[in-house]
Amino acid sequence: MSTAKQDKIQQHYDEVADIYDNHYDLPHGRCYHTHLSQHLMQSLPKGARLLDIGCGTGLFVEKYTSEEGSAVGIDLSRRMIERARHRCAASDFTIGTGETIPFSDNTFDAVSSLLVFSYLRDPEAMLSEAYRVLKPGGAIAICTLGKKLLTRGIPALYLLSEKIKVKHVVMKDFGERYYDEDEMFGIFYDAGFSDIRVSWCSFAHIDMIDPLFQFARRVEPFVEKRIPQLAYNICVTARKPEK
Repeated sequence: MSTAKQDKIQQHYDEVADIYDNHYDLPHGRCYHTHLSQHLMQSLPKGARLLDIGCGTGLFVEKYTSEEGSAVGIDLSRRMIERARHRCAASDFTIGTGETIPFSDNTFDAVSSLLVFSYLRDPEAMLSEAYRVLKPGGAIAICTLGKKLLTRGIPALYLLSEKIKVKHVVMKDFGERYYDEDEMFGIFYDAGFSDIRVSWCSFAHIDMIDPLFQFARRVEPFVEKRIPQLAYNICVTARKPEK
């Protein structure tokens, strides 16, 4: 990730740290975030040691550790880390990036990343680092917006919101990159991971208004199973091979 882009992301999330939980921890946001979290958690070992990349205010760390296990969060934003420490006092948090993880080889049983992967300029570096810090046999699970017809206009919307100075937790032009199934499988395979599975989830998007959001929630299980091309988020789970 370039220094300029990294500084921009850090500054933005420092500025929105006070409203971040209003977005993801109120009714629509809580349903959306919990749904994505559960999609990842079913592929992660329980009672293990987790590294959460781009941890924000600790929402996923809180969910993971509520089912036993321990977690460490890493994020660019100092203010987000401060809020995460307040939310999850028993967990450890540190400032940093997924492309340069400040931990030793073979440290974690699992790695997660929720709604961060599309920001990365160097996803290969992040996956290489995740592979390095995972123990043999360890699991990785990531979820982010995927490359679909419905998401193609999002970068332009984010650029517009930035120009008119909208204070919103995600509506900012970071030059996101979205991926399809083949691209995700390829970069995880090239990083050395095995048991790679790519799926789609989330038809009830956080920014839908009622009653559309409630309708989308009701039909979401059917859409994800039968019409996944209508889901917004792409999820990848994989493992570091046993030595």
